[in-house]
Order: sequence, then structure tokens, then C-alpha cells
Amino acid sequence: MEPVKSKDFKHAIILLKILEDKRIIVIDKETTIRFLDQENFKLLDGFKVNIKHKYYKGSVTAFSSNGENFASLSADCKESRLFSAKTKKLIAKVDRHQGESSCVSIDPLNRYMFSGGEDGKTFAIDIKSGKLIFTLPTHVDTINDISFSSNGNWVATSSYDRKISLFSLVTMTPKIKLKAHAAPVIKSRFLTKHRLLSVDKNSSAIIWNISTSKVIERLNGIHDDIIDITTSKDDKFLFIGTALGYVLVYDLDTYELLSSKYIKLASPITKMAFNEEEHQLILGTEDGFLVYYDIYEGEDKLKTMLQHKEFGNIQKAIDFNPILAYTQIYDLLSNFWENTLKKAKIALEHHNKEKAMLIFNAFKDVPSKNKIIQKTIAEYAEFEKFTTLAKNGKLALAYSLANKHPVYKESKMYAALEKRWKSTFIQAQKFTLDPKLASQAKDILAPYRGISEKTVLIQELLTKSEVYRRFRTAIGQKDFKICFELIKQHKFLKELPEYDVLTKYADNLYLKVNALLEKDDTHSAIKLLRVLSVFEDFKDEVKELTRTIEIKQKFYMAIENDDIATAYNLMVQEEELGETKDGKKLQEIWYKDQMTANGFAVNGDALGVKKVLDKYTTVSSKLVAIATIFAWCYMVQLEEKAREGAPQSVIETGIKQYVSSFGLVEQIENFYELFKRKYKDTKLNLELLPKGSLEMWRPAMIVRSILD
Repeated sequence: MEPVKSKDFKHAIILLKILEDKRIIVIDKETTIRFLDQENFKLLDGFKVNIKHKYYKGSVTAFSSNGENFASLSADCKESRLFSAKTKKLIAKVDRHQGESSCVSIDPLNRYMFSGGEDGKTFAIDIKSGKLIFTLPTHVDTINDISFSSNGNWVATSSYDRKISLFSLVTMTPKIKLKAHAAPVIKSRFLTKHRLLSVDKNSSAIIWNISTSKVIERLNGIHDDIIDITTSKDDKFLFIGTALGYVLVYDLDTYELLSSKYIKLASPITKMAFNEEEHQLILGTEDGFLVYYDIYEGEDKLKTMLQHKEFGNIQKAIDFNPILAYTQIYDLLSNFWENTLKKAKIALEHHNKEKAMLIFNAFKDVPSKNKIIQKTIAEYAEFEKFTTLAKNGKLALAYSLANKHPVYKESKMYAALEKRWKSTFIQAQKFTLDPKLASQAKDILAPYRGISEKTVLIQELLTKSEVYRRFRTAIGQKDFKICFELIKQHKFLKELPEYDVLTKYADNLYLKVNALLEKDDTHSAIKLLRVLSVFEDFKDEVKELTRTIEIKQKFYMAIENDDIATAYNLMVQEEELGETKDGKKLQEIWYKDQMTANGFAVNGDALGVKKVLDKYTTVSSKLVAIATIFAWCYMVQLEEKAREGAPQSVIETGIKQYVSSFGLVEQIENFYELFKRKYKDTKLNLELLPKGSLEMWRPAMIVRSILD
């Protein structure tokens, strides 16, 4: 792979990020921040922070997607700091980790700066106010990485304790800790389709289903230290950058390793990003180079090669850049090959090997295709014998050869055999209905007695004519439940034309259901799904579709009735609802109100918070989030009173009421330590106080002041 463009920045690149306005931010290990035009690398803006980072495998810096704020660990890693990119002023710092700070991150909606530490804690700082607003579930060891879903609804913390903790930023509640790694987890990334990728210190990579918390796949072929990961548009491809300067690429639909040496650089890869508009992979290196690669490099040449039928050269191009196999031009080649294979097989069926070889000639120089060609020629060596046996009625021997060479089952001769079998079986089935003709049924089926897969069906048919009568009656009465109970017990029924009618009926029902869903006619779709539910092949799909439809119906009904409590609660049950037009609108309203409430909280104005969030107090899925804001608001009140030098008894009352409402959260524990230093005579013991929790908090507990 040849770079599209590159630029040397001399020092190791420790952050790459494409902003909302399409500028790219490049930060080096000395925390020199550059805003660049991606087209020509022209410097648009920049400044120096003068923090020299010695270690930067993790996320030691972060930038908001709007370019307004950035975060960084201090040079000694004792603090995490949040700055304004415009004024360069410090907004907040986190110095409360027991041990060093290990990583920082800013969520996609630019609401919070997160600081992870060696103590396994992750603190969330409100970007506007610079105040600690909440903490994430604690790990028992160092936080190595903090990642977010693209919509900002989820945050994942990866830890040295070998676990990944998922937390909902919508409900402000933890989901689960994912456990499957045998080594410290160093990085994670949310993917589409409810998936999460995580990698550990032993270079093991796992794809998770975050809805079920189950492992979907463990990626193979990684033999180097993983430094960074990124994905292409729509998460089609996964790119992994390593310490030896290699880029590995995977297909995220099949999880196949497409190349273990997709790109090789002379220096370790430190950071990666992806330009979706131009389909360009962006790499930052240890020696300070910024390099762009077109992942579809070579696509233009494929068209010319295809026109000249240079299939060997096309394969060489694919071997060089496996992503070319996903282009439309390569699809044309694949179709051409399929047609070629089909025509060659027809020639071989007619015992014309020379013609088949002539048809295959265009692909003879393609190693992968040549293997298929040789195998196909060898497979058809006994085809003439197969046709002779079939024509002479030696059915047992003919079927035996077809089982030996499965490719024969694609031939017209085999199709004719199966058609003859179906016809014979149907005729025999009719004879079995009349006791006087039962002997004729045995006679016409006699040629199939030596064929194992047919013998079982013949024996069932001849001994269970009553079953067939019941089967036909059930179909006539559309009692499909009885039909499938009979089919489960008696496999021979699948050979009858009535079974084919059943399967076609089910397929048509399924198509009708999807057509109705596209028109949003969920009422009619539900009716058809009730019928389809008895068809075993569609059982799981029907169950999931029915659940989804019912939730959507409730959601749209709630929207229509202005029942926001039900609507918000349903969005938690079915996350896809958040991607609908109404769902996005509701989320935007909530986030706007949440930020407004935060503004009152930072001033300790509980009544202002209540006024903004009052309409959400009946929404059960929002209660923990609301409690979190009130906890912050009351903490501000406590801090202000302490600064004012309020009487010890007043502060103690506030601490007691805070703990009884919200429990022993990080904020009150830190405040209590400061309180003890200032009020040395206090006898207050947090452990002995009645304790509430954020989960148990209810709106009835709202007061103007926590100190009253």
C-alpha cells in the first residue's frame, strides 16, 4: 500500500481526531496541538501545552468533537486536566485518584470529561462547570481505556482487572461487567449492531454482543502488541495498529482476517483514525509521521483488467489489497466466474472435457480458481458412469455415486432422478390410502429400497397411512399446529407435495409481514405473525418481531398521547427507538434539559433543578439520572457552606441528610475527609449513618437545601 499523503511532525503522535467541522487534530507527545486542513495539511490553528508525555499507549490526551475543549494527564500523571481550547485556561483538574491518573476521555456529545486512574476509579467532570458530577462503577485495578458509543448513550471502562464495565449515560446506571479476557484489557471500541470490541495485553481481541453480554467472536491472527484500533465507515472493516508497525484488517461481518500485513511502517503505530468521506485510513507513528492511505487503492485499475479479462492480474491486485474484493467491480468478476463454472459443469455433464477446459481457460492463471478447476474436472471423472446407472434404472448405485460426488446433485440428471422419486412417492402415497392398492405402493417403491435415505421414508409411508390422512385433514382445516406436530414425528411427510405447499405458504406470510412493517401497518403484521408463529423455521424471528412491534406500538401510542414517561421508559427497553425521528427528538429534549439542570446544580439551586426536571419525575428510567444531578447540587451547597465557615452542627446535618439520601458516593467521602481536617472536633462517623442510594432516591426527597 502506498500513502496518499504524509507529513512529518518530528515527535510521536499521541492523538488523531477528525472534528465535526472536518478539521483534523494532531497532538504529539510534547502536547503540541495542531488543527490541520486534511486536504493539504495546512496549519489552521494550534498551540503548545508544554506537557511532555513519557508514556502514551493509553489515552493520555482527549479532545471534544466540537474542538472547544481538551483534556490531558499532567507530565507526572498525578492529575487529569480539562482546558478550554479557545482561552487555553484550565477549567478543572482531577487530583483525587489514589495513585496516578491513567487515562482521559471526552464523550461524543461534549458533556463530560472522564478521568481514569490506577485506583480503578473513573470520575466524570461536567465540562461547562468543571465540577465533579458522578463516578463510574469502580474496578479493582487500573483503568486503561474509556470509550463511548457513537450516540453517547454508553460508556465502557477497560481495566487491568481483565474486565470491561458498561454504564448507561441515559439512565446513569451500570449495565454489566464483561468477563472473558485472560489478561488486562487495554482498549475497547463500540461497534454497530450492539457490539463492542475489546483487546487485552496478550493481543487477544474479543467481539461482544452488549445486549446479551455474550462473546460473539474471538479474532484470530494477532501476534503483535496492539496499540490502537479504528474502523471504516459503517464498521465494515476493522483496522488494528501494532507496535511493530503493522496494520491488520478484518471483515467485521464475517470476522475473517483479510490481511495480517495490510500496511507495514518502519515505526510503531501510535494512533489511528478514519476519514469516512474519502475512505482513508489515517496513521500516526512513533517517529512523528502522519500518513493517509486509500483503503480502495487499485480500484481504478481493476476495471481495465476486467475489460481485458486479465483475471490473473486482478487476483494479484486482490492479494495485495484484499479490500478490493468488496468493490462492485470485483462483484462483476465473481459473477463472471460463477457463470463460467456453471457453463463448464454443463459441458462436463455432456462428457465434453475439452470444451470445459476451454471455458475455464480465462481463469487458469488464478491459483485459487485453478484449484477449483482441477477439483471439478476430477469430480466429474465418474459422471458418465453416474448417468449410465441412472438411465439403466440402477438407482441405488446412481444415488451412491451422487453421495460420493455431491457436485452431481447440481446436474440435470440428478434433478430428473429426484423428480422421478417425488412422482413415485406421491403415487405410492395415493395407493396407501386404499387398502386394496397397498401392494402396488410397495411394488412401485421397490427400486428405491436399497437407498438408505429413501428406505426410511418408504417404511414410514407404508406403515402410517393414517398419519397422512390426519396430515391432509389438518392442512385443509389450516390447523398448522397439528401439521407441524405430525411432521416432527414423521419425517416422510416432508417428501409430500403438501409439505411444499406449507413452506411456500410460510415464506409468503413472512414476505407479507415485512411488507406490512415497511408500511408501518403493525396491526395487520401482528395478525399474520400469530399464524406464522406455529412454523418452526420462523419461531425465533416471529418472537423477536412480535416483541419489537409491540414495544414500537406502545412507543408511538405514548408519543401520540404525550405520555413521555412511557416513551422514555420504552426507549431504554428498545434502544433502536432512540434512532427513530421521535426518539431522537426526545433524547435531544432530555439532554438539553439535563444541561440546563446542571447549570442550576453548579450553583446549588435545588429549586431551579426541580423546576427543569419536574416533568421527568414520573419517568422511572430517569430517576437515577435525576438523583445524580440533585446529589451534585446538594454537594455544591455543602461545599459553599464549608467555605463560608458555617457551624459544625450545620455541616454535620447536611452530611447526614446527604448520606441518607444518596449513600456513600465518592463526592461525600471526599468532602468528609476535608470536613474532618477543618472541623477537628467532629464525632461524625460516615459508616454509622443510615445510608440511602442513588437507586433508592425518589422525587419526594427533594428539599431546597440539604442543610435544613
